Amino acid sequence: MPYVEGQTVHDADSHVMELPGTVNRYLDPKFRDAFVEKTGRKDVLPEWFAKAAEKARDPEFRAGAEANILLRKNYEALGAFEASDRPKTLDYLGFTSQLVFTTACLSNFGLEQMGEVELAVEAARAHNRMMAEFCSVDRRLLATGYVPLIDRARAPQIAREAIALGAKGLVVPSRHPPGFSPSHRELDPLWAVAEEAGLPILFHVGGEEKMARDYLENGLPFVKDFHGGDENFTSLTFMAIPLSVWQTLSALVIDGVFDRFPRLKFGAIELGASWLPSLMKFLDSGVAAFGREARLQALSGTPSEILRRQLRVTPYPHEDVAWIMANSGEEMVLFSSDFPHVEGGRNPLKRFNENLDGVSDAARRRFYRDNFIDLMGAGLDRSLHDLPSLAAA
Repeated sequence: MPYVEGQTVHDADSHVMELPGTVNRYLDPKFRDAFVEKTGRKDVLPEWFAKAAEKARDPEFRAGAEANILLRKNYEALGAFEASDRPKTLDYLGFTSQLVFTTACLSNFGLEQMGEVELAVEAARAHNRMMAEFCSVDRRLLATGYVPLIDRARAPQIAREAIALGAKGLVVPSRHPPGFSPSHRELDPLWAVAEEAGLPILFHVGGEEKMARDYLENGLPFVKDFHGGDENFTSLTFMAIPLSVWQTLSALVIDGVFDRFPRLKFGAIELGASWLPSLMKFLDSGVAAFGREARLQALSGTPSEILRRQLRVTPYPHEDVAWIMANSGEEMVLFSSDFPHVEGGRNPLKRFNENLDGVSDAARRRFYRDNFIDLMGAGLDRSLHDLPSLAAA
């Protein structure tokens, strides 16, 4: 029995848990040594990961996959890194489609911040080949391609290559590229490629600027993240997640990118959404305060109207989704599971439904179905808008 029954639910955030070294094999061979030197990411499978891969093939362990589809997380989850298992994962989950992101490559290994332009470009291309191949096993899996903004001239070509491979959405970092704004006019050809293809531009957690480590030097014992390490978020560093996308969206609206490409949709994925109403109100206030600027007078509407037209976001399951809807717009928020990451929880529908208490049936349908269809555009074939059983009803 699938987790979701009798309802169309599109999942705006899921992941591949690629084993260490996976992306190395998709790199152009002449860049592999330099990639390892700069990132430290070797094409080696440590003992722990080798055991995880062996466990995933164990018949007894696999026999419990359906019963534990949302209980097993990370590398233990069915279809986490074996592409051939992912269709069965979707069957068990019952999701109509699933937007798929990387895990290991979310920051493009910091190569852009290092100023390693060639390696940043080649790592992005390797990522795009990897994601396209993984998702090719089932049309319900919607691959994402990464486009580094650091090379403005090559960004459109990388986007075209990703689309040709089968990418259904294009990921860009939410932090600004070194030395210039994401609203730079020389990036207009990139936005044009996405708009013409009918595919969204996506921001995802991992592409933002992290909280300065100085804030962690507080004279108190060091706080570990929820995995027991220091790579993920704590209650303090979590607070910086939306700061980069806040600034980037502000620049894209105020500098006219949204208006120059009015059919282009943007998605903020796994970045939370409680900040959204404040951003909309703050942008409107800024326009009121600085309304004499020519660029503001040229806007097609208020920033909040522009964002409502073109931006879609995924709340975390612990956020007050009904409040976010009421203060931003029912058309702006959508469901995500974060499968198979721990952060997504073991019963995301239950948690979101609790946070949608008092919301109309139409708004719930928007959250689980309509807003995703709107965001994905041509990236979601019409035959995938609904489960076959529902489409035929």
